[in-house]
Amino acid sequence: MTGAARKLRNNMTDAEQRLWSHLRARQLCGVKFTRQFPIGGYIVDFACRSLRLAIECDGGQHTPETDTARTVAIEAHGYRVIRFWNHDIFENPDGVLETIAAEIALARNQR
Repeated sequence: MTGAARKLRNNMTDAEQRLWSHLRARQLCGVKFTRQFPIGGYIVDFACRSLRLAIECDGGQHTPETDTARTVAIEAHGYRVIRFWNHDIFENPDGVLETIAAEIALARNQR
């Protein structure tokens, strides 16, 4: 999985690059995120390991039906999964970041 994750890190989508520009270097709420992180046989786009939060950027290849098993497997490892459509990342970046910040606050309160 490490090799696959490395390839994905080197070939991020435009939406992933846009979101990463806001998540990297503890810019959002002082939280450390990693990108293309393996969890339960899947590679999530971004993860905060300390808060057990996984973020997925979904493009046209994603459907609720195909992502259900993926989400269940990731959640079985104790992660909360939040998903954003790529167009939301481009058209409503502030809303996306507010949603992530709210999830961070929720995760911090549950610790």
